[in-house]
Formats: sequence, C-alpha cells, structure tokens
Amino acid sequence: MPFRLDHLSYATSHDQLVDVVQRLGSRVGSAFIDGGIHPRFGTRNFTLPLKNGHYLEVVCPLDHPAAEESPFSKAVSKRAENGGGWMTWVVATNDISPVESRLGRDSVEGSRKRPDGSELKWKQIGVLGTIEDSQLPFFIQWLTDEHPSSDGKAVAEIVRIEISGNEKTIEGWLGSNPKGAFRDVEVVYRDPSNFDGETGIISVTIATPNGEVVLD
Repeated sequence: MPFRLDHLSYATSHDQLVDVVQRLGSRVGSAFIDGGIHPRFGTRNFTLPLKNGHYLEVVCPLDHPAAEESPFSKAVSKRAENGGGWMTWVVATNDISPVESRLGRDSVEGSRKRPDGSELKWKQIGVLGTIEDSQLPFFIQWLTDEHPSSDGKAVAEIVRIEISGNEKTIEGWLGSNPKGAFRDVEVVYRDPSNFDGETGIISVTIATPNGEVVLD
C-alpha cells in the first residue's frame, strides 16, 4: 500500500500559537496561512506550504467541547502541555480502508473551513498509536481536491528529519518500508535511550532560498 509523507505537525498552546507561527515562518522565510478551526477535533491550525506536496502545520487545542473527546486534540494537548514542539508526521494514502481493516476500526472524518470560506475534508486514523508512541505517524486520506501544500507559493522543502525511534517499529506500523513514504527526504533515526526514552521527531531540516535551517 503506497504511503507518502503529507505533513509535519507542531503543537503549541493557544496562548503561544501566534508567536510560534511567526518564529517558524521567519526561520523558513515564508508565511503561514490561517487554516481555520477543526470543529470535529476542537483544534485550530496554521499551515505553511512546502515543495513536493508537503506542508508544515502548527496546531493548538481550543477551549471547545470536542477537545475533551477527540484523540487528535488529546495528542495536541499532551504535546502542548509538555512544552510544545514537534508532535508527529502524517502519511497520506489514496485509500484508507486497508488501514482501517488492519487496525480494526473506522477512520474519522475531519474538516476545516479556511478564511476564504472553502472547506477541506479528509479521513484520518491512527492517532491513538501516535499518542502511545510519538514516532508513529497517523494516516490521512484527502476527500477534497485542494491540499494545503498549494495554499500559496512554496519556496522551501523538507530535506531531513531526525527521529528518536526505530525504523523497524515504524515499518511494522505502516505495514511497509518507511523509505517509500519519505522518498526524497533523508531520515536519521536516533536511539530513544539518548532522549530519556522519548520517541518522535527531534528536528526537521528545511532547505530555503537562503540556505538550510533546522527547526527543533
């Protein structure tokens, strides 16, 4: 089953959202775009388009009833409460049903309305796995033709991701070799014992018109 890297999620608190968006945007040399609210999940995000069909997402939990019920919001809140930072990476597929069969549950539908009134819709699954082990991505299938990577002109691209984790563990979760999902992105795996046993994204290197920057 072919997967491709779709986006990287960086979680923060609602109070810090604007500061984080401005800080990361200035480092990359590109502006984040207000992505709007996820009513199903009780979160909101800003997105930054990148080359190769990728994008960065800065997401925060809201004071919203859905935030108490949604696994996605729980994952965002958990990371924000621990100081914020990289939450996870997300892989896209054209057909999420084999993942549903493998995990033994249905995906959930998500949506958000952008400031221009247009709506994005998708299905996602696997966030519970991300909560348990942050090196594991969750899965998404876009239901609308628009994609956040095309919201504006992409001037930068992901060239390297450093992950505290194990390639074989991720391969078992994906059901396929992660190299296929990452394609042109270099991935460096680090031993979680060097990070107090914590797993997940350590840093992301972005190639910009002004050179490479490391976001950690």
